[in-house]
Amino acid sequence: MLPNVIIFMYMLSLQLRHCAADLCNWSGSGFAAGVDSRIVLQVRLRCTEGSVRWIYPGQALRVVLEPNLSSARRTTVCIKPSPSFRGASVFIERAGELELLVTEGGRPQQQVFCFRADGPHRPAIYLQSSPQSDGAWSRRTMGFRYELLANRSAAPNLGHSGIQTSCRPCDDTELLMAICNSDFVVRGSIKNVSHDTARQTSLVEVSALRVYWQRSGVFEQQAATSGSSRPVSSWRGHIRTLLRCQVKPGDGDFLFTGSEHFGEAWLGCAPRYKDFLSVYQTAWAARRNSCDFPLD
Repeated sequence: MLPNVIIFMYMLSLQLRHCAADLCNWSGSGFAAGVDSRIVLQVRLRCTEGSVRWIYPGQALRVVLEPNLSSARRTTVCIKPSPSFRGASVFIERAGELELLVTEGGRPQQQVFCFRADGPHRPAIYLQSSPQSDGAWSRRTMGFRYELLANRSAAPNLGHSGIQTSCRPCDDTELLMAICNSDFVVRGSIKNVSHDTARQTSLVEVSALRVYWQRSGVFEQQAATSGSSRPVSSWRGHIRTLLRCQVKPGDGDFLFTGSEHFGEAWLGCAPRYKDFLSVYQTAWAARRNSCDFPLD
């Protein structure tokens, strides 16, 4: 593979063709690039999350992400390749150079790739299609979903290879920040835990007594019946964490917090509810709570 600098200069020497897109998503054809190898399709997207779908991928596609994030000094970009993604390499542009993110021969369909986008330049993502001598390129469709995350304490650690949730218990300060900044805050119990060795993750099934808030519909309300045949409201949802965290089913109520990425909930702080009450009430009495929380 050519060094990054040589690839970068080669890409810049190609003709850029700008493509129309809505604010968040782009779906288009690379047929023209298949005819003229000098063409690099260029797309600009202005949302913090969305998708890119490249039909008939040709030579290369450059996606510039430029949402209004003036309040965030630093940003993390995460992309999740589509299930049909193959026959291309993905590069990120930083400081005037291209860095390889996903190799052509890899199998990234179940992975999330994240990188820091610090500095004054907008993050850009390159998709470089591999040549197909048998004409198979015309039958392919590839793409990815993306998210831009402003740095915050409630978000999991995001490394070059994806989400890296910490397994250690949160301290009091982290817990108080988590209830203010998390994408979801839920009180409930663990009903079941299943494991995915391929992704090295565990899926925690949660039966929730109360959903204080959630960014999307990860937790869904269900009608249930109590022992006295009186209808009660319940919520069900699933939260992912790393397999090495060794989460197991257990009795008792927990306060689950965390972040959402690509439609999945990822576990952050999860103390027992009674332990959370003690921490919060102590902080409230000392006026050290970061935000008000509705106590039952």
